[in-house]
Amino acid sequence: MTAVAIRGVRKLFGQIEVLHSVDVEIDDGDFVILVGPSGCGKTTLLRMIAGLEDVSHGEILIGGRRVNDIAPKARDVAMVFQNYALYPHMTVRQNMSFALRLARTARVEIDKRVERAAEILGLGQLLDRSPRQLSGGQRQRVAMGRALVRNPQVFLFDEPLSNLDAKLRVQMRAEIKELQQRLKTTTVYVTHDQIEAMTMADKIVIMRNGYVEQTGAPLDLYDHPANQFVAGFLGSPSMNFLDGEIAEGAMIAADGLRWPLPESFAAQPLSGRKVVYGIRPEHITITEAGIPARVQLVEPTGSETQVVLQASGSTLIAASRERIIAQPGTILHIMVDPARAHLFDPESGKRLAA
Repeated sequence: MTAVAIRGVRKLFGQIEVLHSVDVEIDDGDFVILVGPSGCGKTTLLRMIAGLEDVSHGEILIGGRRVNDIAPKARDVAMVFQNYALYPHMTVRQNMSFALRLARTARVEIDKRVERAAEILGLGQLLDRSPRQLSGGQRQRVAMGRALVRNPQVFLFDEPLSNLDAKLRVQMRAEIKELQQRLKTTTVYVTHDQIEAMTMADKIVIMRNGYVEQTGAPLDLYDHPANQFVAGFLGSPSMNFLDGEIAEGAMIAADGLRWPLPESFAAQPLSGRKVVYGIRPEHITITEAGIPARVQLVEPTGSETQVVLQASGSTLIAASRERIIAQPGTILHIMVDPARAHLFDPESGKRLAA
């Protein structure tokens, strides 16, 4: 069993603490993604798992073994870097086999592992080329192949797709996920892209300012965010938020418009409580009658139309499968699905339980 346990981990650079008592449990064979805005500590945490950064406090266990004081090469992990980190003077074959040659692995075994990895990654025809003769996607496959030949206990990926164009990112996203599902190797993957996190992960760890905000399965986090930050971070376009006060079984905004509450909240004695009302773009419907909203912008994306609206002093986005045609300044009417609405405490940001 190659589980990874991160327990009470803190990281200090001098007097500055960049990770605060982080606890994450990663099961054997899981694909776990660390996600969050730039500077949240996700790459630092990944480098601590790899042994490239020291642990200031707490402990990291790989396969049940405490690795705080174990050298990177002895941890049996393989890391794929953002910039590929290929040796430009070596061929693809030499790059992929480099770690095995350093370990004085038998030549027959090296050839066997390289050929197998090349077959899995579609690099068979490229083994004698140099990195400068490869596309970005091919270089990324070589970097993955170099990790794959080592048969590590854990794969570590540090934003491996950030240098690729949008179409290639989608393709490589699917290839990495398919490879991990085939190999069943425990994988920890860092990204700032919440779409990557939602589509690839078995479990997502959302970080902010060195803290873990929430951990869970992608759709669980999407449907049941712990706080306003998580709700706004996951989803594209992100969740809409409005300020208001509970009264008469609805959320009343500053302009007096009534926003319907989930049935479980409507029956609670919350009258007079100030809240932040959250609703996702796909849960707003443009109708003949309803809450009036002024059009700011219409953005057709092909598969859907995103309409930027102004209502109750806030900018909202509605996402519709219909082809919406409206000029800026036009008044449309919208309805929201109250069962999909969320309420957050305006001070703590925590989601209020129904």
